[in-house]
Amino acid sequence: MTILTQHRSQHPDTLTRDALTVLQPGFTGTTAPDWLLRRLGEGLSSVGLFGRNIASPEQLAALTAQLRAERGDVLVAIDEEGGDVTRLEVRTGSSFPGNLALGTVDDTGLTRAVAHELGRRLAACGVNLNWAPSGDVNSDPDNPVIGVRSFGADPALVARHTAAYVEGLQAAGVAACTKHFPGHGDTAVDSHHDLPRIDADLATLHARELVPFRAAVAAGTKAVMSAHILLPALDAALPATLSPLALHGLLRAPVTAGGLGFDGLIVTDGMEMRAIAGTYGIERGSVMAIAAGADAICVGGGLADEETVLRLRDALVAAVRSGELAEERLADAAARVRALARWTSSAAGPDAAASDPGVGLVAARRALRVTRSGAGYEPPPAGPVYVAAFTPVANIAVGDETPWGVGAELARLRPGTLTETYGPESAGAEAVLAAAGEQRIVAVVRDVHRHPWMARALGTLLAARPDTVVVEMGLNEAPPSGALHIATHGAARVCGIAAAEAIAGE
Repeated sequence: MTILTQHRSQHPDTLTRDALTVLQPGFTGTTAPDWLLRRLGEGLSSVGLFGRNIASPEQLAALTAQLRAERGDVLVAIDEEGGDVTRLEVRTGSSFPGNLALGTVDDTGLTRAVAHELGRRLAACGVNLNWAPSGDVNSDPDNPVIGVRSFGADPALVARHTAAYVEGLQAAGVAACTKHFPGHGDTAVDSHHDLPRIDADLATLHARELVPFRAAVAAGTKAVMSAHILLPALDAALPATLSPLALHGLLRAPVTAGGLGFDGLIVTDGMEMRAIAGTYGIERGSVMAIAAGADAICVGGGLADEETVLRLRDALVAAVRSGELAEERLADAAARVRALARWTSSAAGPDAAASDPGVGLVAARRALRVTRSGAGYEPPPAGPVYVAAFTPVANIAVGDETPWGVGAELARLRPGTLTETYGPESAGAEAVLAAAGEQRIVAVVRDVHRHPWMARALGTLLAARPDTVVVEMGLNEAPPSGALHIATHGAARVCGIAAAEAIAGE
């Protein structure tokens, strides 16, 4: 305790404390740096964790205990969707399929069970706020950033599974943060890189994008994350994160006035993303977001240092003192952060008896869709196969450090199996054929409908070797091809296990 006391501030004023309270910063390393502990003592109430902060469940539990030794009610947030977007299992791949797999099964009881087990594991590690689920309706199959992170393209289906996910997660004592309001599914641009624009009219917005968010609010989601997207029908000038019309006038507005009536915490998407930082800068963007109705500023996916925290703190304080930001608005935002912290502190902890460690694999197996298009298809012989993994560039939300595919599991089931990765520059079918020799080929693709280079290579390969097995681990939009076509609806580790079992005939 003597060491920790040294971190505590000499009573910063209320305004400075409130400015720190609304920040959700990240940091580097697997232990908390001294500056972070010091700022927790000064009023910082939230910390965001990413894959870089996690080495094992035991290490994560020690890290969160270190944070709580400094501030007992700290909100420890994580971007853990399961499926393709995992931080808890960033080095191995997720034990849970993602949203599209769950939506494909369309069993809300299963979705609730998966979310509850995921929440139980997070809570056991000391995480109490999850920036999930994605409530986006993936209405554009060419969407470069949502895709399998969505439960599907049907608003009603997405709504019922979003609600089930919220219920399951929060029953484990972890606050859900439904994203990306008012809906990121109809975009052809990744907001990590630029500002997407959705040209849907208000009637479409209410009938499609907003349906899952209404369901999430009704299910009691504790938080909602705003999207860095421009919807001219709602606000022609400002992206949703910075728009009073979107946050106050739609998300907060009462249902009787056409709003969603949400009274919980509004969290921004990462403010360092180019959709905001590239136009407004993170300081001005953060001030505008709080003024528009956001309560917490997420920053730290790419900017993860004390300087960023101090710059944002000082920008908020200066905005209040200049009259640009109402002091009451900042105080209200900080109060909502503290209210969520109180909920997480009082929520029931994880119930070890309720553990269901196999539910993720069960869900992945149920999500498989297998098409036997080749005449007289037989499983590969007991010997090894050759896996050609056609690998596109991963989007930033998914990251490129998480392993995916079927090669590792097939190597266990069929010893001697080799996997080679092929990208846009090396995807010639001739190279695959030469490397495979006489071995049965398993071609693994991810969103083949979005990548012409991948489709060309696959077509040439199938013409030469029609007995090839095709595994689609992204959106299953292209017509089934190959002697056996397996759609996993996601690239989580358990999806790869389920596909490998099907290939091997087990």
